[in-house]
Amino acid sequence: MLNAARKLLSLISLLALAAIGTIPAVAHAAGRPNVVLILVDDLDAGDLQKFPNIWSLLAQGGTSFDRFFVPNSWCCPSRASIMRCQYVHSHGVYTNTAPEGGFTKYYTSGLERSNIATWMKSAGYRTGLMGKYLNHYPGGATSATHVPPGWDEWDVPVRRLYEEYGYTLNENGMLRDYGFAPQDYLTDVLSAKAAAFVSQPSQDPFFLYLAPVAPHNPANYAPRHQAAFAGVVAPRTPSFNQPDVSAEPLWLRSLPPLDASKIRRIDRHYRDRLRAMLGVDDMVGTLVESLRASGKLDETYIFFASDNGFHLGQHRLPHGKTTPFDEAIKVPLLVRGPGVQAGRVVGDMAASIDLAPTFAQLAGATLPDFAEGRSLLPLLRGERPPSWRQNVLLEFYRPTSPSSARQTPVPAYQGMRTAQHTFVRYSTGEYQIYDLLRDPYQLRNLAAETPLPVIAEFNRQLDALVSCSGATCRSADSVTPPLLPFKPLVVLSPWGT
Repeated sequence: MLNAARKLLSLISLLALAAIGTIPAVAHAAGRPNVVLILVDDLDAGDLQKFPNIWSLLAQGGTSFDRFFVPNSWCCPSRASIMRCQYVHSHGVYTNTAPEGGFTKYYTSGLERSNIATWMKSAGYRTGLMGKYLNHYPGGATSATHVPPGWDEWDVPVRRLYEEYGYTLNENGMLRDYGFAPQDYLTDVLSAKAAAFVSQPSQDPFFLYLAPVAPHNPANYAPRHQAAFAGVVAPRTPSFNQPDVSAEPLWLRSLPPLDASKIRRIDRHYRDRLRAMLGVDDMVGTLVESLRASGKLDETYIFFASDNGFHLGQHRLPHGKTTPFDEAIKVPLLVRGPGVQAGRVVGDMAASIDLAPTFAQLAGATLPDFAEGRSLLPLLRGERPPSWRQNVLLEFYRPTSPSSARQTPVPAYQGMRTAQHTFVRYSTGEYQIYDLLRDPYQLRNLAAETPLPVIAEFNRQLDALVSCSGATCRSADSVTPPLLPFKPLVVLSPWGT
């Protein structure tokens, strides 16, 4: 009886929102749509056309976001921001590892008690998380059988996550070991579990967070994809092995040019990443077919995104993330579902902290006051609110662990990504400023050429962002950013355009 009353109240709330135009009406037995988030690991914004199901079913079959960014281009801080709808300075999961980050920080800070899982569950949704949760889960902070609040279905690796073979899954509080046979491949196991989850005859709408680890290192792939992409090489964009770094901060000036051996390794890694993503592509095809077969496809929203991007030779970085360059912070967002136009591209600024408010609005769930993102539903309907996001805050914190710190050469920084500019200030006192309209590959740092009053205005807006909390973030990120004075740019690249 209590559960039925809760569903009725949620339905009344949703219908009221629809009546005032804040949420589209959708066809579902309970009045609310199903929601699926497919979150891959370390996928940049390119290459989607190489994956036939992702491209045809989600990109061409739905709407793509051309300016979608993560506030922190590192796995655990980024995923915590998605779960909590907060910038990193607010949720405090600063890095991938304890004591200042990782699952341990998320757990000991009590953040599991209020996040997208508990919000959707409170709205009457059947919830499931399958795949990667947070880095170093369970990590000694709790037992390997720990299932966080809010999840009805929990299938998360607790050992050998990235290898995709020989791992252990926590399956709803029970540990199960998987081996090295082709059918044990983690992406395929998660795909089968996801298909079963969405096909259940339950009348409750569902929220599925499906998190395969591809194409994260070591980018292991299914045997059936071993021969794919033979001879393919990493894209030789103008920023690949950047020839001139003389105007860049010291950390970038200190990187040597990539030699032939490193470039060959980059190409091999690129091919393995593409092969690993073919498993995810199969997963997308299986999921959509399962939804269609169960009669639920037309009442289900599918969101496809990544926790961060990845460098493959751009700006002399042979691999990795954590930088403020677009290769690391710009990620795909594809959406299909009821009322979402097929083949449309949205050019407005959006961020990963906007995902949870979107899901909550679809579900009629109540967001807490600490939420800092905004719903993307107006953009999905072809509308643009008058005070929409003008910038995304960028934050990177150096880990205190020496072994973790060695993973990245990048100093701590704060920055802003706008539609036209990237502005970054480092803890070293150095700056990066790029005019993206004339320099889309971020090859010429304009910090030394930018008038001091313009830098001061960028700093003022950035200060408001790094000190924002809750609703004040939606005010700080809607301020029109300053413009740089026009100067002709000449950039050089040995690879051409």
